[in-house]
Amino acid sequence: MLVHNPIDPKGNKLELPDSTTVYAMKAPTAIVDPESAISEALAHPIESDSLAAIAKAKLEKNPQAKAVVVISDNTRPVPYKGKGNILVPILKTLLETGYAKENLSVLIATGTHRPMTEDEVQKIVDEWVFENGISIVNHDCKDESTLTYVGKTERGSEVKIDSLYMQADMKILTGLVESHFMAGVSGGRKSVCPGLISEHGTFLFHGADLMGHPNSSDLVLDGNPVHEESLAFAKMAGVDFIVNVTLDHAFHITGIYAGDLEAAHIKAYEMVKGYAKIPIKEEADIVVTHGGFVGINHYQCAKAAFASIGALKKDGYLISIANLTDKKNYVGSVMYKTVLSILSLTGAKELVTLLHSPDWTFMPDQWQVQKWASVFEKIPLNHYYYYAPQLAGADNSGLPGIDASAMTDSEDYSKVVATVIEEIQKREGKKDLKVLYLSDGPYAIPYVG
Repeated sequence: MLVHNPIDPKGNKLELPDSTTVYAMKAPTAIVDPESAISEALAHPIESDSLAAIAKAKLEKNPQAKAVVVISDNTRPVPYKGKGNILVPILKTLLETGYAKENLSVLIATGTHRPMTEDEVQKIVDEWVFENGISIVNHDCKDESTLTYVGKTERGSEVKIDSLYMQADMKILTGLVESHFMAGVSGGRKSVCPGLISEHGTFLFHGADLMGHPNSSDLVLDGNPVHEESLAFAKMAGVDFIVNVTLDHAFHITGIYAGDLEAAHIKAYEMVKGYAKIPIKEEADIVVTHGGFVGINHYQCAKAAFASIGALKKDGYLISIANLTDKKNYVGSVMYKTVLSILSLTGAKELVTLLHSPDWTFMPDQWQVQKWASVFEKIPLNHYYYYAPQLAGADNSGLPGIDASAMTDSEDYSKVVATVIEEIQKREGKKDLKVLYLSDGPYAIPYVG
């Protein structure tokens, strides 16, 4: 059978065995007139005064008031460009209210990711922003000179926030709400934490205890310590208004949630939770998934693997395909590679024990490897097959699992997956293995029920 393969740059479908069971989200239909819907959301937000009213009140207090609009980096397909984008209407509202162009800034919430290049920024931000000379700045979690100390959370996290944000009179967050494997869902408070915090601020927020908590998982907010800590950071930093969206498979807007930091975000969460959880009949011997839009490197592909856990039989097999677009680093940081190598050498149980040891020195990006470990608590390391054409021929000795590019000369996703399935059938000595395809990759959460 032929199924949708959203990560194939050629647009080809993925061929799978005819007996494959395919699961996909039933996302809401796209908004017919997103431009009108965005204007309506800004004028009549959720549990908040309108964007224009809040902006005007700031100007009345300070005629030279500064405003900052926080946007996501290129790991999220937020519509900041083209028809129906959410960024330009926000900036136009601020200009119409009386803000000077030189007092407006667009701040990219890179979190601990690397700064975006000028070319990458131009690909995601509408030309109108450049034409009007509005400043666009990358957050840098490692540059202490650009951070402002705000205090500590009740859990003891150091709260240092981007100074450009803290010095602004008007603070606006934007983003996408989708399933998130640590924080429950993305969007809302995550634009601040981890989006605008210091690298040191992640030490507790992404430490072993919070990462290992059973509620630090997809589509869970109640009792999720990662969500709670992120929200604590955001409240300490201050947020005047948010504009979050939900999207369909083609990245068309299905919902706009503007207004109060918590109330608008909860509305979006309730919408996503209603369709992102996928009930499946039974766990499968072989699960095939993909890295999705977010899977720009190996680091980000952990999200697809973690989301697959509920569909995998104990000691089953996982096949993950991806198209890595982060040309600066297809794997991840040096620290990520280091901890990942420890996982590959010792196994999941041993790594998690090490991360919780008082003798372990926290390393940025270890949190992502801890989530990889959750996958390998369900299946053996050598039951994971991965394929991305960008990794073919590279030294992947430190990566967990089996690099499928070494099994075939083909770069066709269908042929690679077919080769892997055939190999698994040989390993198991039978061909009647149940194959399941997660059409949405990291964005849908399967569970038996």
